[in-house]
Amino acid sequence: MRKLLLLCLSCLVLLAACAGLPGQEPLRVTLAGIDSLPGEGMEVRMAVKLRLQNPNDAPVQFDGASLTLELRGMDFASGVSDVRGTVPRFGEAVITVPVTVSAFAIARQVISLTTGSNPKVEFIGRGRLSDGSFGGARFESKGSFDLPAGLGGAATRP
Repeated sequence: MRKLLLLCLSCLVLLAACAGLPGQEPLRVTLAGIDSLPGEGMEVRMAVKLRLQNPNDAPVQFDGASLTLELRGMDFASGVSDVRGTVPRFGEAVITVPVTVSAFAIARQVISLTTGSNPKVEFIGRGRLSDGSFGGARFESKGSFDLPAGLGGAATRP
């Protein structure tokens, strides 16, 4: 019983010590580019390039990355990569994460575009850079872009 109590107290002390560490700013992640990859069957594959910016005074090492993309509030693509590297202190790095888009996700987007009247496409990219342990750096990047004329839904149809 004493060992269990000692273990619980030790865990509480460790948690309190971690809470006292100065906080770090999150990584800034932006979409740097998209290239086509060969797909199979009813899927589309893309290589998504992400620019990682580290606004902190310490380098961030990572061992693996995951990424999910939403378009117009709907899940669109996801992927993982075993990429390894370091984002230097007050520096940046570009990584590539291959993602897969299912035919059903494409169909949902086409239906949304043809029934909607908003020519603006909002997107959210969420992911995590693994540090090889239980933690890692989570990130989220949001933005929007206008569709070319003629693709913006009901408002642009004759």
